[in-house]
Amino acid sequence: MENVENKVVIITGATSGIGEATARVLAANGAKVVLSGRREDRLEKLASELGSCATYLKSNVTNVEDMKAIVKLAKERFGKV
Repeated sequence: MENVENKVVIITGATSGIGEATARVLAANGAKVVLSGRREDRLEKLASELGSCATYLKSNVTNVEDMKAIVKLAKERFGKV
């Protein structure tokens, strides 16, 4: 994976499977990750494991207000998306 260092990436479905694996790979390669999903306990655990390059918000991808909130969080925490 190239050219992801310091990129800010929102990952929906980050609590398991492909979403979680993608978050881990991106973070390991220098990206800032904003984790989104419905299971807050798993989001919190993953963000803790990834450290300062990660933040999270419990959210549902089918809810427009939740998606606006995750973009707002990304901008507040990392300055961009």
